[in-house]
Amino acid sequence: MPYDDILEFSKDLARRAGQLIVAERESEATLEHEFKAGDELVTSADIKADQFITAGIKAAFPGHQIISEELAPQDQFQEPAGPCWIIDPIDGTVNFAHGHRQSAVCIAFADQGRVRSGVVYNPFTDELFCARQGGGAHLNGQRIQVSREAQLRRALIATGFPYEKSALEPLVRRVLAVLRHCADIRRLGSAALDICWVACGRLDGYYESLSLWDFSAAQLIAREAGARFGHFLPPPEGANPEFHGKHILIANPQLFPQLLSVLQAAELEPPQT
Repeated sequence: MPYDDILEFSKDLARRAGQLIVAERESEATLEHEFKAGDELVTSADIKADQFITAGIKAAFPGHQIISEELAPQDQFQEPAGPCWIIDPIDGTVNFAHGHRQSAVCIAFADQGRVRSGVVYNPFTDELFCARQGGGAHLNGQRIQVSREAQLRRALIATGFPYEKSALEPLVRRVLAVLRHCADIRRLGSAALDICWVACGRLDGYYESLSLWDFSAAQLIAREAGARFGHFLPPPEGANPEFHGKHILIANPQLFPQLLSVLQAAELEPPQT
């Protein structure tokens, strides 16, 4: 199937999954919460949405691999082999569980070592970000582009923080370094939407370490909108950078080298005693 058709299929599936999670959020009496891997929150809506998306893909593409956060996480840093769907049924689960409107359905399609199609849909605002490789990035059908801000001191930068709190020292050093040099920092709670907001110019840059399903769709959207995508610390030798989630950096082309320099300098600062 051509990638244009893959994208249209993904958009339809994301919208229908979005309707499901909105209905689940409105039915608070049946919305269940539990924790996985210690303190990472998951809800019954995450599971239902993952099941819905996975079933739709399997029905249409029975031979394709699926990596999804809840049902088939697999090795989150391993490059997919062959045609592969990468799913986050609800990116921003904590936001979702607390009634915040900043969460999204993420569906990416990868083939031959590249992400070819990506959809990020926020059903609470009815904003659908999407891209096909080489086809530009769009928000609800309108072409989007990154900001033109060229001065880091005037830039709005986003990041996030992990559930695991045992190694916060380097994260704090990075936040302090970025805050010293930029206008302000945002922590909005959905990595995929943060990256899409870079794509449409609402944010100027973003950095964090993420799982594969958090960023696969969004990074294609950002790149197709003109952003630079890379890492402020190098991926392991032999790793495909497109699927490596640690130390991600995304920004417009003017700010990327400036933010990269700030983050790399933060890694050289001595630990606080």
